[in-house]
Amino acid sequence: MAVRCGIHEPFRKAESLLRDLAGWSVDADTLRRRCHEQAEAAAQRRPTRQALPRAFAKVAGDGELHIDAGKVLGTDGLWHDVKIALVLQRQRGDSADSMSLEQRELPGPSVRSVVAAVETRQEFGVRVEAEMERLGMPLSKGLSVLGDGAAWIWNLVDDHFHGAECVLDFWHAAEHLAAAGRAGLGETQAMQQWLQEAKRAVAGDGYAGACQMLTRAVAGDGVMGPEVVSEWNYFAGQKERLGYAVRLHRGQAIGSGAVEGAIKQLVNLRIKRTAARWTPAKVGRFVELLAMADTPEWREHWSALAT
Repeated sequence: MAVRCGIHEPFRKAESLLRDLAGWSVDADTLRRRCHEQAEAAAQRRPTRQALPRAFAKVAGDGELHIDAGKVLGTDGLWHDVKIALVLQRQRGDSADSMSLEQRELPGPSVRSVVAAVETRQEFGVRVEAEMERLGMPLSKGLSVLGDGAAWIWNLVDDHFHGAECVLDFWHAAEHLAAAGRAGLGETQAMQQWLQEAKRAVAGDGYAGACQMLTRAVAGDGVMGPEVVSEWNYFAGQKERLGYAVRLHRGQAIGSGAVEGAIKQLVNLRIKRTAARWTPAKVGRFVELLAMADTPEWREHWSALAT
């Protein structure tokens, strides 16, 4: 109870909750130490836990790996990237196309696991690959990797998951289309109409659709400005990751909203909301413990301690 309160709430608030709900007198510093102790213990025992591997083996669906990073304020006064990998299994939804992509309802993950750390891309890649192997997930063919346009994500994939199907988050692509539209057409009704058409074109035809629409993102003089050219170059660098049409037809995910939601819940709402400073080496394990509280491994962890 004490650790669950401490991982979900700021430690001083958790102290008050335990006093009010259970009549316990556990000070915030003790809660902090106990939570970090259990985060460390859970990280050390991760390779031996079996609840999640069994859960992944039981459910049907496609293997997905979502990767992103949030920010955490360190004890050194600097902001650090906490890298997050969300491993999940998801059943396919109904088939859709570029005209219906915003109305479709995609099934949620059947089961998931979270890996987090403040470390280099190389170190994090090794950590994520180990978790994928523990869960019995594919490392190349049969795996979908979804992320925003950050180069470190795709470099990590090249190092550890070469051959996986890489997908640029569609809504991230839409933001770049909007930037091109504003630069070329201004904040006008014509730009909004262009943007809707551009999103459908990219969803249906990938890079070819982006090229087609970017040629039309020009001012009245017909000159393509440097901002639009910059966005064109962006899509050129992502053209192998724009295979949305096939994934829509299959009923698969085209966005990395799952990991963005995880960052919001696990990092922004817990670690950043109190403006507290964290020891960078402890952040990832604390985030993983918080994520584990929503999985079958939470009970397994405490059962192992009891024995």
